[in-house]
Amino acid sequence: MNKKYFYITTTLPYVNAAPHIGFALEIVQADAIARWKRMNGYEVVFNTGTDEHGLKIYQKAIEEGKDPQAYTDEYAPKFDRLKSALNLTYTNFIRTTDAHHVAAAQEFWKRCEANGDIYKKEYKVKYCVGCELEKTDSELENGKCPVHPNLELELIEEENYFFRFSKYGKKLLEIYDTHPDFVLPPHRLKEIRMFVERGLQDFSISRLKEKMPWGIPVPGDEKQVMYVWFDALVNYISTIGWPSSEDADEGSGMFERFWGNKDAPNAIQVAGKDNLRQQSAMWQAMLCSAGLPPSKQILIHGFITSGGQKMSKSLGNVVDPYEVIEKYGTDAARFWLLRDVPVFEDGDFTWKRFMESYNANLANGLGNLVSRVIKMARTYGVTLEKNREEIRGMEPYREAMEQYDFQKAMNVVWERIQISDKYIQETEPFKTIKTDPEKAKRDVKELLESVWEIAALLAPLLPGSSEKIREAVENPAAEIAPLFPRID
Repeated sequence: MNKKYFYITTTLPYVNAAPHIGFALEIVQADAIARWKRMNGYEVVFNTGTDEHGLKIYQKAIEEGKDPQAYTDEYAPKFDRLKSALNLTYTNFIRTTDAHHVAAAQEFWKRCEANGDIYKKEYKVKYCVGCELEKTDSELENGKCPVHPNLELELIEEENYFFRFSKYGKKLLEIYDTHPDFVLPPHRLKEIRMFVERGLQDFSISRLKEKMPWGIPVPGDEKQVMYVWFDALVNYISTIGWPSSEDADEGSGMFERFWGNKDAPNAIQVAGKDNLRQQSAMWQAMLCSAGLPPSKQILIHGFITSGGQKMSKSLGNVVDPYEVIEKYGTDAARFWLLRDVPVFEDGDFTWKRFMESYNANLANGLGNLVSRVIKMARTYGVTLEKNREEIRGMEPYREAMEQYDFQKAMNVVWERIQISDKYIQETEPFKTIKTDPEKAKRDVKELLESVWEIAALLAPLLPGSSEKIREAVENPAAEIAPLFPRID
């Protein structure tokens, strides 16, 4: 049997601030997909990490009176802590200051340069430090970046290196035409297609070192450092060993197995809607220039607002994922991110709505069902055989997970919870145990079976709860603490 390989990566968040709930959404979505693929027999590489170069990092380090490397060394572990806090299964955590990434970014530059796609020129541009992107007047609202309206635009006027983005418009459209699900949701593919069809402008890929020294040195020019996006995007392949693992001998190299080849691309990238251009156009053009296969698919999620407003420190409405986890637990946070936030659109967080959903779905729903069924099984001496594999009615759930529709997959599970609750109401085993104990035990065994199946379906979504439920089902005589204590 041939091995199946699957590669998924998040974007790399900047380390100029602590992790926020928006990135927690992205990495939990990616984790659910990675777990699902492992359940289906794939060998999975799941990548995340930190983006540590660029002007905003440099400015923040200087503001705090720290060396940029020392600053990033302090902040990177705060993101790596998400692994235990959110029960994540990523295999790779790359930092763009890692030596092997620096070497890969420089090799990538050389390949694009050898292909005639890098040149030098004088230019003047408006630049948003928040986006780390150049901005045209048509992209601005009242002279400000719409994504970072609180930041003043930088005016950059210097001689830099440029990437021939304009050369790859036709190739990008071919990718979109050949792979109609290249970007999900479909309206994001339409959006990037319209952007490309309007005509692409070459973009700057370096900065003068004397003005902004915090970056990877440009090969062959000690006066310039790489533009942060050109450097950071290469992490998606440097993390799987490129270029050293680029092995053409029978596809044995890690890069070819997990990134794929031009005929069978294999890489899934998860990103926010503010990353659409970078992931689905800039990066794909860069890959073409370096002679490498494109990504397989780009999944674009929305933003999380707070009470209908964009989160910002000045408004005091930023949601810290660690605070949510500390108060209500890992799976409560994962549940909200995967069920209450639309998969591909914006979601809104308020503590009130979070607690209402927690009580209704987790405390009164899943937690209450498990507690009742395990208690009856323990009292009546009902057990299930171990090492079970079959899950009834799996197809709607499988279809939802294959489409990355976590809300729909969760709804399938919660329908099973409601069916089990109704079964208890109709059969009343707590009453029939006195009049017909054999029937009561059969009914409880059916409920125990259903709870086991619910646990199996929750494995990629709420893995901690799934494991606790399975353990309780397999050993109902043992005491089980409430999964989700009710919030008053």
